Amino acid sequence: MAEQGPQKSALTAAQKQLLTHRKQLDYWQQNAGRIRRRNLLTGLTIGAFVISIFSYTIYSVKQEKIMDEIDDEARIHFIQGPRTGANS
Repeated sequence: MAEQGPQKSALTAAQKQLLTHRKQLDYWQQNAGRIRRRNLLTGLTIGAFVISIFSYTIYSVKQEKIMDEIDDEARIHFIQGPRTGANS
């Protein structure tokens, strides 16, 4: 009656590792749905953040008129001709 099952101290290293692995496997099987939902939520949040930053960047670049102003200045200087000592 004293020997009903293997005692924890009598387990070999391989048996302890197998027992630990089975506990981890049971945990992942029980919590797979919750972990999958969290991963999905995290992925969607990061994706929305990236898309919003990209959209804001494109929107703000479209509003800039810097290149138009530079083109206008270049056109004016081209029409006026080069500046030399004779026409300055």
